[in-house]
Amino acid sequence: MLYFATVHTINTMEKFTTGRFIDPFTDWGFKRLFGSEPHKELLIDFLNQLFLGEREIIDLVYNKNEYLGELAENRKAVFDLLCTGANGEQFIIEAQRVYQEYFKDRCLYYTSSLIREQAVVGSSKWTYQLKPVYLIGLLDFCFDDSHLDRFLHRIQLTTKDTGEVFYDKLGFIFIEMPKFNKTESELTSELDYWFYLLKNLSKLNKIPLFLRKPVFSKLFNIAEVSNLTKDEKMAYDHSLKAQWDYLNSMDYVEKKGFERGIEEGKHREKLNSARAMKDNGLDLQLISKITGLSTEQLKAL
Repeated sequence: MLYFATVHTINTMEKFTTGRFIDPFTDWGFKRLFGSEPHKELLIDFLNQLFLGEREIIDLVYNKNEYLGELAENRKAVFDLLCTGANGEQFIIEAQRVYQEYFKDRCLYYTSSLIREQAVVGSSKWTYQLKPVYLIGLLDFCFDDSHLDRFLHRIQLTTKDTGEVFYDKLGFIFIEMPKFNKTESELTSELDYWFYLLKNLSKLNKIPLFLRKPVFSKLFNIAEVSNLTKDEKMAYDHSLKAQWDYLNSMDYVEKKGFERGIEEGKHREKLNSARAMKDNGLDLQLISKITGLSTEQLKAL
């Protein structure tokens, strides 16, 4: 099964511009490229390049997009897209634009939900044999604790002492797109082409010669903004405005937090200076005049 999920917000911006091709990191844009039966060959090709022969995806079937817990009070997991591989293997794909606290925990919760869902209800002879479950995170941010030179992370359950794979039916693949900085001349594989395309699609004004292959030609045709219907363009604009509004809000919060940190730092420095002057016997009125602190604040030091 394959799931897509992106950040959702609902706000508006008065004026904005769009490029020739849609932004694949918007909720609507990502589902436009990969989220429908006629376009599934794009997704199949991307996944096969990503797994590098470890697993071959022959076909995908699109299913429901919501997982409900067994009990009403259990938290449900809602995904943008769910697909099942021809051999029953399950995939979750997260196209995540901004950093989210406990993102790794959420990824583990999603995979755990799919694993638990495989249990055979009402059978006393179930052997616990499971289908593989993978989570792929296509990220437009970087983890705080990741290696500076590595943008592609393949994670499995391994034995800590030897590094040998302990269980090969659960895997995580995370791609930190900001770290992918290869130029056209540095691209060496089909996977590189995919990463380059996803990162730069909304910035391109023309189709690069090295991407004029059948699978990419189809993607460019689907992603061409001028090929969208009126309703599709409205839906894309809404998704794009929501994304930009969210990012602007985050920038504002970060800026205010930075400014508040500076002010707090100045205040701590002022308190330290006042404390030192007080310890050296300076008059409180003089210290207050120098630092701007009240005598009540100085007495409390």
